[in-house]
Amino acid sequence: MNPFFVRQMAMYSAYHRDARNRATHFIGIPAIVFAIFIPLHWLPLAELWGGERVITVATVLWLATGIFYLWLDRTIGGLMVLAGFALLMLAEQVAQIGSMTGWIAFAVFFVGGWVFQLVGHVFEGRRPALADNLLQALIGPMFLIAECVFAAGLKHDLHEAVEARWKEYSVGAMQARAA
Repeated sequence: MNPFFVRQMAMYSAYHRDARNRATHFIGIPAIVFAIFIPLHWLPLAELWGGERVITVATVLWLATGIFYLWLDRTIGGLMVLAGFALLMLAEQVAQIGSMTGWIAFAVFFVGGWVFQLVGHVFEGRRPALADNLLQALIGPMFLIAECVFAAGLKHDLHEAVEARWKEYSVGAMQARAA
């Protein structure tokens, strides 16, 4: 078990204790990731097979985050790579329709995703975790996959480790450390 991953998950968990907040994130986070991939598909880096296939910035982002996710945890990271690939392919389809449709889809999903996120944090009564640690923006998608894995009764050791540590990142604990 990766201790860095446990710490990051515990921090994220401390900001997401309310079930309504967690539920909004299951909509908001995938929407934002999907939205980000759309315009990144318009930035080509290399052509393969005589121009039939193009490597884009979106593909490189998916690959780089996938490597990071696999380093954090092979099982959850592998599932994250698959989920990210599905969003990447869907975003590619939207990007190929055209720039007007692509930009509209980007705006709707990006803004809508953030609205869901922020409404969730109103329920939580706490600002988003990435406001205190920007790395949490990458941990959020993994947290969703981990929640599904935990709900399926898997990765008990990781779930227990995260649950044992999240209070270290609660508002009171963080204020005490700052004082």
